[in-house]
Amino acid sequence: MRSIDEQMAILMRGVEFGDEQIRETMARELRERLAEGRPLRIYLGVDPSAPDLHLGHTVPLRKLAQFQELGHEVVFLVGSFTALIGDPSEKEGVRKQQTPEEVRANARTYVDQVRKVLDAEKTIVRYNDEWLSPLSFADIIKLASHFTVQQFLARDNFSKRHAKGDPIWLHEFFYGLMQGYDAVALQTDVQIGGTEQLFNLLAGRKLMEAFGLRPQVCLTFPILVGTDGHLRMSKSTGNYIGISERPEDIYGKVMSIPDHAMSNYMNLVTRWTPAEIETLESALAEGGLHPRDAKMRLAREIVSIFHGDEAAGQAEAHFKRVFQKRKLPSDMPVFSVARPSNVVDLMAAAGLIKSKSEGRRLIQQGGVKLDGDKVSSIETEIDVAEDRVLQVGRRRFVRLVSGK
Repeated sequence: MRSIDEQMAILMRGVEFGDEQIRETMARELRERLAEGRPLRIYLGVDPSAPDLHLGHTVPLRKLAQFQELGHEVVFLVGSFTALIGDPSEKEGVRKQQTPEEVRANARTYVDQVRKVLDAEKTIVRYNDEWLSPLSFADIIKLASHFTVQQFLARDNFSKRHAKGDPIWLHEFFYGLMQGYDAVALQTDVQIGGTEQLFNLLAGRKLMEAFGLRPQVCLTFPILVGTDGHLRMSKSTGNYIGISERPEDIYGKVMSIPDHAMSNYMNLVTRWTPAEIETLESALAEGGLHPRDAKMRLAREIVSIFHGDEAAGQAEAHFKRVFQKRKLPSDMPVFSVARPSNVVDLMAAAGLIKSKSEGRRLIQQGGVKLDGDKVSSIETEIDVAEDRVLQVGRRRFVRLVSGK
């Protein structure tokens, strides 16, 4: 096992609290535990609120992987019960609650996807309904007795809603209690999360002390912005890059992020060292490296992490062919058309759109092309006497062939 100083340098890299006193406390406590010379028990909890994990989830997952590589024990906790409540963190409105069926379906995909980042054989997977479901109402009252309403209202998202007179539902307070109790049940040394989770992580420390346990060390990390370059990456806002998406789609989405967001991605989701990142950023600032070329390196690195070098190379070639050279993809799917058909109906039948309303909207926004020319009307009829190419958005193509 590496020295304490070496481990601290690796594990504290990228940690962000927004409060220097909290940082000093957590760093001191982490160093004390590492000095005990035993494998620490680390956990990250993720609510299965959607079927796919995105790049934003991988920021704390990569830190888990570092703990794993240093010989520590890692627990990936699926919030199978807390997802039923809905995490209010970073939300200025109530989060939609899920059904148990939705949670179970999403949870199954999460466990498979984390293996892209963590060593499956060394990762312990737990589900928090194991200990949260059996809690009685008396147990909940006991947990709640350790907190005040003022403590919850001091949270940024709650205080904003309270100031505007927007409703804050009682069940939203329960979330912090439940997540805090996860730390009690798991009795871990360290919990990892995003900066927006700090309140919940500190609630875990408070409850552990109340139950006579040594409070956990909390490590929080900055958020990854979405493809818009401003808002936090999220499925609900649609600015996400799913880690299980096709390599060419991941590559294309990374290439779409604004130039100013590149540093955020370089520092949070690549395998590059601080020195490598500093070299790239200096080259960009001095004009020695074009933003497009830097972004292509970034896109290739991210695809490689989740799909391998070969797939990354193919995704880059696809991007150059389709977007830079404006050529059509060689692996375009083929769809047979027997008779002249409405363009919206064809897009739906070929699987290019999720709904016909989406197709009509895309046409009105100029996002649909037929043989390279924009389709201007939702009433357009397409006759396939010879092969034609229908393009939806920037990355969806289909070759239309006659089915007569």
